[in-house]
Amino acid sequence: MSEQYEYVPHRLLRRRVRDIASGTEGVLMAVINENVSDTGIERWMELAYIRGACGREFTTAATNVEPAPDQPKTAAGRRDRRSA
Repeated sequence: MSEQYEYVPHRLLRRRVRDIASGTEGVLMAVINENVSDTGIERWMELAYIRGACGREFTTAATNVEPAPDQPKTAAGRRDRRSA
């Protein structure tokens, strides 16, 4: 049996992403090509490890990862009142 995993480069590493399968957003920590088989026959899959806002990481297929939509920098009601 060969290696159990290998790291794969990804353009969104360390960036905010969205898992299209669950809708959950977080930071893409790693993409790893892993043998996900629990039998003697190897089955390799690229898994994305995403760290959510709570600090826990979850996995999804790397094909389910997309850039997260841009978040507004400030809310309309939170503008500096001194500049008005």
